[in-house]
Amino acid sequence: MASIDELLATTARLRAPDGCPWDRAQTHRTICDCLVEEVAELLQAIDRDDTPNLREELGDLLFHVVLHAQMASEAGHFSFDDVAREVNEKMVRRHPHVFGDGVKL
Repeated sequence: MASIDELLATTARLRAPDGCPWDRAQTHRTICDCLVEEVAELLQAIDRDDTPNLREELGDLLFHVVLHAQMASEAGHFSFDDVAREVNEKMVRRHPHVFGDGVKL
């Protein structure tokens, strides 16, 4: 999906040596409070049935997932693709009534 590729590229650029000083300085731990705040804002949007805000807050949460994956990739641990593949495999595995046993998509 082109939009995901763009977000991945944007996040990598923000973390690049000539990127954003704030984004470059962040670690998994330093953005925990921001992540909690974004989840709270998402829950508010859900509680209020605020669809436009729901979309925005889901985007903010997605950015956090991508940012954490970017930091992990920089450290040589795993990539966003690894995260996406693992969660997809888990969902398929947990839903054999839909996908059968070990079905690859």
